[in-house]
Amino acid sequence: MPGKYGGGQDPYRYPDSGVLRNLLNIHDENLLQEAERELSEIAACTLRLLPPPYDLSFFQLIHNTLFSDIYEWAGILRTVNIQKDDTLFCTSERIVPEAEKIFRAMEKASWFTGASKADLVVNVAEAYGDLNVIHPFRDGNGRAQRILFEHIIINAGFSVDWWLVDIADWVPANIDAVACDYRGLEAIFRRCIGKPLR
Repeated sequence: MPGKYGGGQDPYRYPDSGVLRNLLNIHDENLLQEAERELSEIAACTLRLLPPPYDLSFFQLIHNTLFSDIYEWAGILRTVNIQKDDTLFCTSERIVPEAEKIFRAMEKASWFTGASKADLVVNVAEAYGDLNVIHPFRDGNGRAQRILFEHIIINAGFSVDWWLVDIADWVPANIDAVACDYRGLEAIFRRCIGKPLR
């Protein structure tokens, strides 16, 4: 049975199932998603806001914090190639070098500190879209990535409120970003990035 990231044999899933192997031994996809959501929300409250620099290891730490109660591979880079519908994500062997390029580019841009809101929206949309294509973890990439970019946006001097974004807008915006069309993500970040912090 194919999972949400494509078919074929997947060592991360229970045999003949679309459900990811998990520490709770849940074999029902809906129950697993509910447990993931609840446990990751609790775990997110333990993350402190940290200043840059940020890197792939920091991203892995966020993912591990969110999902270590659910998956033994929390925070560990995936070893299989995955896709969601027709969207292919970065091959597993290219995760590290491609992610490092994105983090280096953000570091070179001083993590967008001093940028106007308009510039921040454009820069964050591109970095977010490019990192999403890498999709370094088997699952839970979006939640971990939003926390990473929360750090980046707040450090750049702006508030951010994810509740202002309709969840249905995320998927098409990220699909468009695969082809370097960041307009959907720009619209999302224009909505959720707020006023400058004092």
